[in-house]
Amino acid sequence: MKEKGVRSGSSGSRVRRQHGQIQLRSVRESDLPLFYEHQRDPIAYEMVGFTPRDHEAFMAHWHKIMADRSNVIKTIVVGGEIAGNVLSFMRGDTREVGYWLGREFWGKGIATTALSLFLQRVKVRPLFAGVAKHNVGSIKVLEKCGFSLLTQEGEECLFQLK
Repeated sequence: MKEKGVRSGSSGSRVRRQHGQIQLRSVRESDLPLFYEHQRDPIAYEMVGFTPRDHEAFMAHWHKIMADRSNVIKTIVVGGEIAGNVLSFMRGDTREVGYWLGREFWGKGIATTALSLFLQRVKVRPLFAGVAKHNVGSIKVLEKCGFSLLTQEGEECLFQLK
């Protein structure tokens, strides 16, 4: 089923003017090479406190994500370009959300708009998100989307959306 783009809020208006409409669509196998390159960006993986996977491990991880029907995963498309992905998954007995955008899409309101659109689809609450405490951009995105800080342990902050 083809999904139609959804428009949202004032930051969405700014993004549409700059980049065209933001859409969330089903992840395709053909999206994975770009997702792989996104996670290899040294500035990006330092920002999230993450060690990038090699190609084989990355593809195995994504095939596992895509095969798990309890996961909700979407590709973020901006003006026809793949900007990244947003997903919700179970970790233990809690549902978490995460996203990843290519660095060229940072600081433009895209993450906030895409996550807001995603949260309209994923109704489970509470919803949690982990973020490195030095990742100020992602913390702002989460707060703009209604998440609040629940705990902080070392370098990791846990946010909750009630």
